[in-house]
Amino acid sequence: MTNSDSVQSAMDRLAIMELPGLYMRGLDRLDRDLLRSQFWDDAYLDYGIYAGDPDGFADFCMEALSGHLANHHMIGQNNIDVQGEEAFGEVYFYAFHRVVGDDGEPRDIMINGRYLDRYEKRGGIWKFAYRSEVVDWARDDPAADQFLSGSGNIFGKRKPEDPLYRREMMRRPERRS
Repeated sequence: MTNSDSVQSAMDRLAIMELPGLYMRGLDRLDRDLLRSQFWDDAYLDYGIYAGDPDGFADFCMEALSGHLANHHMIGQNNIDVQGEEAFGEVYFYAFHRVVGDDGEPRDIMINGRYLDRYEKRGGIWKFAYRSEVVDWARDDPAADQFLSGSGNIFGKRKPEDPLYRREMMRRPERRS
């Protein structure tokens, strides 16, 4: 493998590794457009509870997650096998969902598993061509973070209220325009 091949391989892997992070941000912030944009139009998704195209999947996710109080997805190992303009991946994840239980009290659902992916590079751009979710285990517990109530911590919100979308707030107060 030449140096230029090594550099291209590294660039391809980095571009692919960015996809799951943007996918997770789309889910957590309820940013449908960001979530949808990670997939080719002809991609196929199979999650067991949803199988179909990326437009239907994005709508399904927004509807399912909008009733949650909060969502937080974390990415673990990201194993990628690049084969030219196609690549295969296994991405470990933790998904935390704050919901309201039947008794009206907050509950935390934690789902842990892996995404099995196929990516395609078209016109120099990598996107998901196939994505499936394998659940390895899950938990459902009462929420246990009431001690943070009134703490002054910054709590995450959905698009556009989340601090992520308010970049001006990331500057010192005297430097904000």
